[in-house]
Amino acid sequence: MGRANDSMLTEFVLVGLSAHPKLQTMFFVLVLWMYLMILLGNGVLISVIIYDSHLHTPMYFFLCNLSFLDICYTSSSVPLILDSFLTVRKTISFSGCVVQMFLSFAMGATECVLLGMMALDRYVAICYPLRYPVIMSKSTYVPMAAGSWIIGLTDSLVQTSLAMQLPFCTNNVISHFVCEILAILKLACADISINVISMAVSNLIVLIIPLLVISVSYVFIVATILRIPSTEGKRKAFSTCSAHLTVVIVFYGTIFCMYAKPKSKNSVGSDHQDITDALISLFYGVVTPMLNPIIYSLRNKDVKAAVKNMLGRKHFSDGM
Repeated sequence: MGRANDSMLTEFVLVGLSAHPKLQTMFFVLVLWMYLMILLGNGVLISVIIYDSHLHTPMYFFLCNLSFLDICYTSSSVPLILDSFLTVRKTISFSGCVVQMFLSFAMGATECVLLGMMALDRYVAICYPLRYPVIMSKSTYVPMAAGSWIIGLTDSLVQTSLAMQLPFCTNNVISHFVCEILAILKLACADISINVISMAVSNLIVLIIPLLVISVSYVFIVATILRIPSTEGKRKAFSTCSAHLTVVIVFYGTIFCMYAKPKSKNSVGSDHQDITDALISLFYGVVTPMLNPIIYSLRNKDVKAAVKNMLGRKHFSDGM
C-alpha cells in the first residue's frame, strides 16, 4: 500500500452499512427517531432542573451536566450517521473528521469522569446525610463538574493530536459510521505504539479510575443501606442511587467493548467484526443517551412533580 502525507490526504470515506442497503433505510428511521427523543428527553430534563428551584441540588446539577453531555455527544455524530445512511459513498474532509473525532471522544471521556463524580455525590448523600449539605456545597460540586469537562477535553485533545500526526495510507476507507479513533488508527502507515500506550493511559484515567471510584462508593453505600433498620428506609435510600447505578451499567457495558483494548493496525479482523464494532458504537452513541432521561425520571418523584408544576404554570399563563 502506498503512503499519503497530510497534504495529499484530504478526505476519508465512511463505510457504515453501505454493504447492507436494506438495513440503512431501517436504521435511518430508527436513529432519527432516537435522536429526536434524545433532544426532547434531555432538553426537557435540563429545562425542568433549571426551572424548579427545588432541584437546585448537587445531584440534579450533575444530572443537568449529564443531559447536556448526551445532547452534545449525539449532535457531534448522529447527523453524520444519518447522512451516511442516505449517501451511497459518504466522504468527510480531513479537518471535519478531526473535529468530529475530537468532540465525540471529549464528550465520552467527560461522561466517564462525571459518572464517577456522581457516585461520590451519592456516597456522601447516603453515608453522611447530616453532613451532606456542608460537604457537597456549591464550592465543591461545581469544581467537580468543571474538572470532569477539563479532563475529558484535555484527554481528547491529546488522543486526537497524536492520531492526526500519523502518516496515513492511500486507503482512506473507514469501516465505521463516524471518525472513530480506533478505526482511524487502523489506516496509519506507521508504528502506532505511542498511540496504543497513550490510549492505555487514557483508559486508566477516564475508564478504570472512575469505575474504581464508582465500585468503592457503592460498596460503602450498600453497607450503609443494609444497616438501616426499616425496610422502607432501605428502599428510599436505594431509590436515590438506583438510577445512577443503572446508567453506569449501561454506559460502561458498551464503552468497554469499544475502548478497553486498543487495537494495532496489524490486528486480525473481519468485515463482520467491523460491522459488529460499529453497531456497538451506534448503541453507545444513541441508545444510552436516549435511556438516561427515562431512567432518571421514570421513578423520580421530584422530577415528575417539577414537570407537572412547570406544565401547570404554563397552562395557567396560556389561560391568562
